[in-house]
Amino acid sequence: MNSPSQPPSVANSPASSTPAGPASVPSSLDALDRQLITQLQANARASTAELARKLSVARTTVVARLARLEGNGTIVGYTARLGADAADRGVQAFVGITVQPKAGREVVKRLSQLPELRQLASVSGEFDYMALLRADSTMRLDALLDEIGEIDGVIKTTSSVVLALRVDRSSG
Repeated sequence: MNSPSQPPSVANSPASSTPAGPASVPSSLDALDRQLITQLQANARASTAELARKLSVARTTVVARLARLEGNGTIVGYTARLGADAADRGVQAFVGITVQPKAGREVVKRLSQLPELRQLASVSGEFDYMALLRADSTMRLDALLDEIGEIDGVIKTTSSVVLALRVDRSSG
């Protein structure tokens, strides 16, 4: 995490994995907090001086706000978003995962170690979890699905490969 006196920097935080796009912001934040978060979502590498200029506040105010937002867990990391060309490479798949009772915690722990895992949600319905994977190739996706199927506690997986993204509100 960044120290409050230094500008935020880009870091990959594997499990924070907040999606790269805008996330929901807690309602307990004031307007300045929300504007600061919006600026960081647009450019996580913006310096505190640049943020202060854009928000018309003192740099020390930005530093204090960042420290508070990081300290209370509102901001849990800074990330880099890939451009459309880089994001379009490879293959994505949604994977429904069914696990044995009481095996969820360990399965989630093992899944979190996969760098190709973009999102993991516990869901109601036919599956226990829904994962979004991005692999460099169909061969790598096949190997990933085998790895997931071999995790102790996983009963079955059901995969759907993404053919085309029709609406994406997560970027920008």
